[in-house]
Amino acid sequence: MTVPGWVQDAIFYQIFPDRFYNGDPTNDPPNVQPWGSLPTSWGFQGGDLNGILNKFDYLLDLGINAIYLNPIFQATTNHRYNTFDYYRIDPKLGSKDDFRALVDHAHRNQVKVILDGVFNHCGRGFFAFNDLLENQEHSPYREWFHTRRFPVDAYSVGEATDYLGWWGNKSLPKFNTDTQAVRKYLLEVSRYWIEQGADGWRLDVPNEIDDDSFWAEFRQVVKSANSDAYIFGEIWKEDKRWVGDSHFDGLMDYPVVEALSALLVTKTMDVDHFADEVEGLLKVYPQENVNAMYLCLASHDTERLLTRMGNHMEKIRFAYLFQFAYPGAPAIYYGKEVGLTGAKDPGCRGAFPWEPEKWNNELRRYIKKLVQLRKSHMALRRGEYIRIKTTSTDCYAFLRHLPEEQVLVVMNASEYARHITMDATELSWDDRHIVRDLIDPTHEIDVANHQIELFLPGYHGIWLA
Repeated sequence: MTVPGWVQDAIFYQIFPDRFYNGDPTNDPPNVQPWGSLPTSWGFQGGDLNGILNKFDYLLDLGINAIYLNPIFQATTNHRYNTFDYYRIDPKLGSKDDFRALVDHAHRNQVKVILDGVFNHCGRGFFAFNDLLENQEHSPYREWFHTRRFPVDAYSVGEATDYLGWWGNKSLPKFNTDTQAVRKYLLEVSRYWIEQGADGWRLDVPNEIDDDSFWAEFRQVVKSANSDAYIFGEIWKEDKRWVGDSHFDGLMDYPVVEALSALLVTKTMDVDHFADEVEGLLKVYPQENVNAMYLCLASHDTERLLTRMGNHMEKIRFAYLFQFAYPGAPAIYYGKEVGLTGAKDPGCRGAFPWEPEKWNNELRRYIKKLVQLRKSHMALRRGEYIRIKTTSTDCYAFLRHLPEEQVLVVMNASEYARHITMDATELSWDDRHIVRDLIDPTHEIDVANHQIELFLPGYHGIWLA
């Protein structure tokens, strides 16, 4: 197994490049929208690679040590999932030199950079598909796609019928990876950008390339270019097929945020069922893959967490407290730390508000504190995960345990305050032992009569060590 060890110590920051920061207005399209405009599926707001470089000190201050970039290759949309040149940085984002400058600066600051690999489909402007449209049945690239009939029409209204498009979209022709020339091309792309300094790939809809041999070869190519590269896939449900020596190091751990939502928002899951769900996820995969899961509470494909939680700040803090204590690599979707809201795509892709007076600074300080504590306490990153019994059915407690260190996490999932008692012998804490709240070190708790007693307000949690 070649799961990179650095991932379990990573704290990711996901950036949708067009909406992070405009560092070079000279590469803006002539119809660029004002920064902060209502996000749409067609408008560009000018964010670019130089913008990420210019705001790198902000990222370092937040404490992150890995970045996942949504697609940066040339395309016609702001999301760039319709790539038409896999070897060229989109000019609206900058140049290959700008990419190298960003990667070099990141690496000098011990920050990894992960790219988004869109290998299931391309855009209509991709050279092979363009040739197919021009030459139809005479095209040498007709086997590069799932062509059903001629003539191929890619621009009339309606779903794709002459060829297979992703979810029927005419603008997203699906590659035929059974064609060796297609496989060779995509694998060469995957190697090329690793050789240019990228530290791994996030793979878009990889289950739609339903071919284990392709992904085994992909892994071999990427790992041969950099054995420490991280590969994770967009798989929305638990599925052990997609991790391991022939697939990926980790997955986007969407089931965790769904469990949190069921516990806190829809109330369709009580604490016991929530505990069973999140602990069950830890048993599906080998431990090294568990530690390499990309643990996101929101992304470019989901409503933002604040919106999902109804802007209920206590529930939001509860979710972050759990995320940063749970196994895997926690990920911050750009802007969530300052309180950016938004519904599903395109609403979740709004511009970062760079005016500090628009920030939720209390939330930002809280997330910075969680980042700092996660980095300074190895038990939170690598410790065994052990459920701890409490006297309240509304509360969930678990231990992150290493022989040399342990952190106890206790969370009240009720809107009402709860008094909680736990057996300290389960924690190897003797009477007169004093434990401290890591988030508020002035808060100390004495172990007495072999018990720990806590009072937690509604939707409140605590880390004790």
